[in-house]
Amino acid sequence: MKIKVCGLKYPENIEAVAALQPHYMGFIFYGKSPRYMADLNACVLQDLPSDINKTGVFVNESAANIERLVKQYDLGAIQLHGDESPEFCAAFKNEATVIKAFGINEDFDFTRLKAYINNVDFFLFDTKTKEYGGSGKTFDWGILDQYELDVPFFLSGGLGPDNIEEVKNIKHSRFYGVDLNSRFEIEPGLKNIEKLEQAFAIIKQ
Repeated sequence: MKIKVCGLKYPENIEAVAALQPHYMGFIFYGKSPRYMADLNACVLQDLPSDINKTGVFVNESAANIERLVKQYDLGAIQLHGDESPEFCAAFKNEATVIKAFGINEDFDFTRLKAYINNVDFFLFDTKTKEYGGSGKTFDWGILDQYELDVPFFLSGGLGPDNIEEVKNIKHSRFYGVDLNSRFEIEPGLKNIEKLEQAFAIIKQ
């Protein structure tokens, strides 16, 4: 199972998380997020180990700005967390790994994802809220049984120290990785390294 730690914005904390060797590290380029990385020096990301996939998180951002930031920060992946169309996602397939996020609740229609096949590399299933992620709330993971496509997915939304063990009970064949964010924080954007270490150990058992 792959591990993605998302919502980082402080250089020393970024370095400490990188030392844990997650597969993906997420950086939020959305100004309304409390985890917005603002003017973080590009060198901080460029100096990360090459085996960590640096992921830029965008919400309804322009294609031109995404392209600029991918180059500026040497991003290996982009996570599109807004209302991006399949065509918009496809435009970046040759530049980076494309992760398309969707907010999930009991009424979510998984058939709408068919249009994204071949246009994205991964889906990310988060808890549906009025905001764009980072809510710290879970959704009913049983809903994932309705997902029948071949595109692998990350699980996000409310993963924390109290439920990370239960994630291992999800046996879906396309379950690719977990996205750890707000419930492993001291404050928005500042991760609790001790809690992450414990979670990494559980996931890797």
